[in-house]
Amino acid sequence: MTEIVFLVEDDPDGGYTARALGESIFTQADDMETLREMVRNAVQCHFPDQQTRPKIIRLHIVRDEVIAS
Repeated sequence: MTEIVFLVEDDPDGGYTARALGESIFTQADDMETLREMVRNAVQCHFPDQQTRPKIIRLHIVRDEVIAS
């Protein structure tokens, strides 16, 4: 595996959540900078062997916007 994709969403309680697609990895943080660090750490923990660890971490950021008509 050369790449892993995380779905990033706003957390209803504040901050952000990140869930890996195809892997059992989930993390959350109060801001995007911290979330990036948490995602990187979670990937390193989930793939302790550097040979099998994905080289690219992609964050797919999803935002729901509500506008009044």
